[in-house]
Amino acid sequence: MNEKQKESFIRDVYHPYHQDVYHYCLYFVNNVEDAQDLTQDIFVKALKSISTFKGDSSVRTWIMSIAKNTTVDFYRKKKIRRLLPFKWTNEKSTFVPSPEFNVERNVDWKVIQEALNSLKNDYRQVIILRGLKEFSTKETAEILGWSESKVKVNYHRALKKISSYISTDEEGVVMYDKSK
Repeated sequence: MNEKQKESFIRDVYHPYHQDVYHYCLYFVNNVEDAQDLTQDIFVKALKSISTFKGDSSVRTWIMSIAKNTTVDFYRKKKIRRLLPFKWTNEKSTFVPSPEFNVERNVDWKVIQEALNSLKNDYRQVIILRGLKEFSTKETAEILGWSESKVKVNYHRALKKISSYISTDEEGVVMYDKSK
């Protein structure tokens, strides 16, 4: 890939969509460092495979499909690592919250993340794409590889489920209800 093609990729793909990709990753993994790493991985994958992009969907839908697949793979690997005994993984936790992480973690953010994390993956993905990132039903269906009707049904069910976890007290403070 020559310099002109790289500049075109940065202008046409990275700049318009890097925030959408980053937010999707952050909502999904709930960790700033992991979201940043995933965002970088996603754009590296996109850069390497830009020649295979056929234009059957929008660039936004294409890049978000890569984001979805990459975050789901990350989540699966992380889940597998948690299930393995520590001595087999040779990994130590080095997570230290950054100041940015702490700023982003206000009460509403915590409630949203707790509620999102309580959902099964399909519901979490559709809430992030439709509700938080405001993709259309059609775009969400293309990203997830679902029919539009499945997106609508799962979105409705996910909203119902997530709303059962979120409530407000007498002072209007948003809370996560763990008992549900």
